[in-house]
Amino acid sequence: MSAERCLVLGVDVGGSTIKAEVLTEDHRPVLAGRVPTPCGDPGGTAVLDAVAGLSRDLLRAVPPDGPPVGALGAGVPGIVDRDRGVGVFSANLGWRDAPVAEHLRRALGLPVVVSHDVAAAGLAEQRLGAGRGAHDVLFVVIGTGIAGAVLVAGELVSGGAGQAGEIGHIRMRPDGPACGCGARGCLETLASARAVAAAYTARTGRAVRGAAEVVAALDTDADARAVWAEAVGALADGLLVTQAVLASRRVVLGGGLAAAGAALLEPLDAALRERATVQRVPELRLAELGERAGVVGAALAARESLLAAREPRPAEESRSAEGPRSAEESRSAEGRRSAEGPR
Repeated sequence: MSAERCLVLGVDVGGSTIKAEVLTEDHRPVLAGRVPTPCGDPGGTAVLDAVAGLSRDLLRAVPPDGPPVGALGAGVPGIVDRDRGVGVFSANLGWRDAPVAEHLRRALGLPVVVSHDVAAAGLAEQRLGAGRGAHDVLFVVIGTGIAGAVLVAGELVSGGAGQAGEIGHIRMRPDGPACGCGARGCLETLASARAVAAAYTARTGRAVRGAAEVVAALDTDADARAVWAEAVGALADGLLVTQAVLASRRVVLGGGLAAAGAALLEPLDAALRERATVQRVPELRLAELGERAGVVGAALAARESLLAAREPRPAEESRSAEGPRSAEESRSAEGRRSAEGPR
């Protein structure tokens, strides 16, 4: 079965839920499942066993007379070493140096591709969602914190340490609120859903259950409008920093705060245009794939890895085009290499 036609299993490992889907070559889900994420697991073994168990259940349900599953893609949070397939660190999962790819490969007997969960979601949005048609995209998730995925010329940029896109930790206000990373005034302390709720409570003395309550009060509550304007302004400042470096054509906004819709997009666009000098003001779009983005993106990464592995290398293509060498030609070439010495 060709890599183009096989099924692929995508898994999104969240702090509370592990989601998985088996997808066709045109990204349609044929099977899906979810289980709770085990807590308090520094080595990651319990989490990875849960991933393997869910995956095994789905694999058993794949019709035996249809296409087989060719690979597994896993999206995990925190710092991820994609090349080694290791979850380096995740505060949400409590693990360090979790051998994600090795563990799942042994348990399931499939090739495994490991991605950062937000990077996987960004890949899905660029290929199939709100970023399609744009090659240079910044995907931003605004929830409890803020994280991003950078796509340039249609390809994910992971950076040398695998941490490209951590825009939530751009330092915007040096005298601002303390951040969990140890700094002060990071973007996510000013413009995340948690930051909006905290700022409203601090300003009014009235606790709210989340940013959605602040958004719901925008038409009637001057304090809500002031808090929202400050958060949107900080987000605009942060995006202009990224635009000075990336000049992304499109910014796709996902996560809980993106549910505000026009209440976020319209003032954010206005703030960007008001503040921009030499920076390119990007097109702003709301994410389209919702909570499936991470699963779909993990599966996409796995399928693209399969396709890349089966493409002939340039040298192989050249030899194939030339046809097989005769024994005499091979000996002659070997003799020339010996005479030239090591390169």
